[in-house]
Amino acid sequence: MAAIITDQLRISLANSFIRSVDNEENYYYAFIGLPNSSDYDSNWDRVPLSPIDSFDNQNDIWDTILALKRINSEDVVNVIRKIVWSSGNVYDMYRHDISRNNPTNVTKQTSLYFSNFYVMNRDYRVYICLSNGTSPEYPNGKTSLEEPLFTDLEPVETSDGYVWKYLYTIAPNDILKFESIHYIPVPKYWESTNEEMYLNSSSSGQIKIVVIKDRGTNLGPANSYTDVDILGDGTGAKATVTVGNDSKIESVYITDGGSGYSHGKVDLETSGIIFGANSTLPELDVIIPPKGGHGNNIYRELGAHNVLIYARIENNQEDPDFTIGNKISRVGLIENPLTPNDSFLTKNSACSTYSLKLIGINSTTDYEIAVFDNNTVIQQTIGVGITAYGKVVSYDNTTGVLKYWKDRTLSGFDTGTYNQVDSIYGNNVYEFTSTPSDDGNLVIQGGSINLQIDASFTGISTTSSINSNEEYNLGQTFEDGIALPEVKKYSGDILYIDNRPSITRSSNQKEDIKIVLQF
Repeated sequence: MAAIITDQLRISLANSFIRSVDNEENYYYAFIGLPNSSDYDSNWDRVPLSPIDSFDNQNDIWDTILALKRINSEDVVNVIRKIVWSSGNVYDMYRHDISRNNPTNVTKQTSLYFSNFYVMNRDYRVYICLSNGTSPEYPNGKTSLEEPLFTDLEPVETSDGYVWKYLYTIAPNDILKFESIHYIPVPKYWESTNEEMYLNSSSSGQIKIVVIKDRGTNLGPANSYTDVDILGDGTGAKATVTVGNDSKIESVYITDGGSGYSHGKVDLETSGIIFGANSTLPELDVIIPPKGGHGNNIYRELGAHNVLIYARIENNQEDPDFTIGNKISRVGLIENPLTPNDSFLTKNSACSTYSLKLIGINSTTDYEIAVFDNNTVIQQTIGVGITAYGKVVSYDNTTGVLKYWKDRTLSGFDTGTYNQVDSIYGNNVYEFTSTPSDDGNLVIQGGSINLQIDASFTGISTTSSINSNEEYNLGQTFEDGIALPEVKKYSGDILYIDNRPSITRSSNQKEDIKIVLQF
């Protein structure tokens, strides 16, 4: 049995995903994580490990997530390949019959959508190439020398013999959010946001182009033959066919595009052109526009089966869930994560790490000079033979807040293979506490200073240790000096994983996360 998943299914899935994000009952989040990639592989920053798609690996990914940023309706669009017009290139043209049996004449692609049949100009206007000057003399098309700059709704022929159809202009905000090295956005809600172009598609649905593949010979007499019918399953299309003094077809121009064609043929037999005994027949290709016409369904026309998801991470008090000073080596996408009380997570951002509010044992200012190296292990004895462990994400001397995470290596598993090994940390997972048993303590080691959990602190903000008049939003709600993750681990579905060379987050930078889903 021979079967194929069509490009139209991919486009449909891309559009369905966008509608899913638009649905207020669904919640999508981009995440950052993996602050210790070198523990997984010493060559990670040169060649990051390929993600593994398994239930077990997704649990490990959850352990290393640091924070999540919500994706809203305005943060997701269809995108297409970025093809910037440049003088001297030869571009493919739109054809309705591109396939493995009939590849494009320039890039030799077996799918129209992977060919260079549209361009973006310097003004971020997008045009589709209706004709690239293909003829018997230029079977692979002409060189493009004149940049399309117009915004007319009807196609325009430029001086180099190209025929371009203007489609849309990328909005400035969409340029900032959704343009990337390889992709450009397609407008959302095409019918309503580009109504003029959409309504014009009925005109654009008319036949516009006839390609001369063979001019024929010994035709005559030399003349321009008008009102030549286009035969097929549509009606009303007519052309003017010109025979030159060399007794060959010189040109074919559509004078009336008609309507309703899925195939067509120029009716030369009743055109008045005389075919003699020594004549050879010309070969003419009638190009059929996409269903509904050019500009009717921009996603189908341009093959918009990719989706770009955008998230921006700010490094300020408005977004305290994202810490600075630590590394990140992974980004991804999660669908419908939960809060610890099993309701859907709906916050704009959420912290996935644990946090401790620390204070010095001998001095309330000791924590100002404490040092906690990122990814090092902290511990607290909470009872006889019972120790809680964590790995440092960040420590803020100003607020005394230490963020930490826990992965399976703290339970005796090898980081790279996930196999259980002998470990100094043991196999049970214990939580840090502000109320240890009689045999426990509150001590957390920070450099050469022992600190303790501030069991008297409850709330979401604190004043600076340096300036008591300056208040800091901590992003998490503390109870007795301890804050738990705002998201329930292992909840929802991880849809996308991208392992990448690590970057160190600093206060003077912002990260734009752009995730491209290819359907």
